[in-house]
Amino acid sequence: MVWYGAGLAFVLGAVLIGASIGPAGPAWWRVPLELANRLPLVGFDSGVSEAEWNIVWKIRMPRVLLGGLVGGMLSVAGASYQGVFRNPLVDPYLLGSAAGAGLGATLALTIGRDLTTSWPIDPVPTAAFVVAVLAVGVTYAVGGAFAGSRSGVTLVLAGVAVVSFTTAIQTFVLQRNLDVVREVFQWILGRLSGATWADVVLVLPYVVVSCVVLMLHRRHLDVFRVGDDEAATLGMSVSRVRLVIVVAATLGTAAVVSVSGLIGFVGLVVPHAVRLMAGAGYRRLLPLSMMFGAGFLILADIPGRMLTSPAETPIGVVTAFVGAPFFIYLLRARPVAT
Repeated sequence: MVWYGAGLAFVLGAVLIGASIGPAGPAWWRVPLELANRLPLVGFDSGVSEAEWNIVWKIRMPRVLLGGLVGGMLSVAGASYQGVFRNPLVDPYLLGSAAGAGLGATLALTIGRDLTTSWPIDPVPTAAFVVAVLAVGVTYAVGGAFAGSRSGVTLVLAGVAVVSFTTAIQTFVLQRNLDVVREVFQWILGRLSGATWADVVLVLPYVVVSCVVLMLHRRHLDVFRVGDDEAATLGMSVSRVRLVIVVAATLGTAAVVSVSGLIGFVGLVVPHAVRLMAGAGYRRLLPLSMMFGAGFLILADIPGRMLTSPAETPIGVVTAFVGAPFFIYLLRARPVAT
């Protein structure tokens, strides 16, 4: 219970810090006062004008909550992938969701950019989500068709092939549409700028459903640690459970990536950090990864807002700067294990 309390405190603290800091708006110390002022039966003058409050509530808060959803989902998906494939070096993008999302966004920004104003919905996140799911579906189909069974190894190899293929298509499309290279590159680096409450509402159902399904399979992930054959002898339907976990993790990952772009290292580093602190059991690992992943990405977004103000540093750059050295430290300090 101590670790759950620490995780909850970390998330709430990150939300408060993320909502308080920005290049415009009220002084940081006034934001907690105004948040308290908005509670029922509480009323005092915090010194925050209505215009400043709109900056906090309509610009900062959706960005903070979307960052929490993205970070939490990527961390849970990464931990689940590491368990189901018994490989500590995999991340949520293993089976092609990132490459598929990148291809979908590229196609939307090239083929559909002239039709954007007439579409009832934003085509970029829609195309990114659809192609990401299709890419993972192709990976799963190829992994079974050529090996007779969808083992962890065959799925990983199929994922490598699908990622290479979709990346080649994306490169070909970009080569023929050089005018959108900058937009695509900005999307690939990841961003939370421009997040709205509509984005939060859009991805929330996918994140909730995916996380609930993965949490319900925590014990199965522990069983996977002994190997596929041993898990089957214990009565677990290895193929069915792997499919459920992969589908749940893929849907959640594709949903958050479609609105945030490709943010690396979160799903790889956070689960390992949690293992280092709280142990490798998945009954504790998944919920803690969700909480610490959410808080980590919220805090990682703050330097991106401030370092090059009024411009922004892509959040994917910040997570790489933080995640890569930390991951190297983890490898040196303690052998990783699923």
